[in-house]
Amino acid sequence: MIRAERLKELREEMKPGTRVELIQMNDPYTSLRKGDLGTVTDIDDTGTVFVSWDKGSSLGLVFGEDHYKKVVDK
Repeated sequence: MIRAERLKELREEMKPGTRVELIQMNDPYTSLRKGDLGTVTDIDDTGTVFVSWDKGSSLGLVFGEDHYKKVVDK
C-alpha cells in the first residue's frame, strides 16, 4: 500500500509523458526486459505507473514490486 504523500510525490515526479527505463519486473509472462524504454501514461491510486512501452506493450509497473528509473534527457 502506498501512503498518500508518497503517491503525491510519485505523480509529481512521473507525470504523463515521462520516459522510463525498466530495471526489473516481477512478471514471468511479459516479454519486457531490463533496459526496455517506455512513456508514462498514468498513475492510479495504488501507485501503479502505467507505461506505453516502445515494444508495443502497455503493462503497468507495480509500486514496491517492479523497478524502473526515470530517463533524463542530456
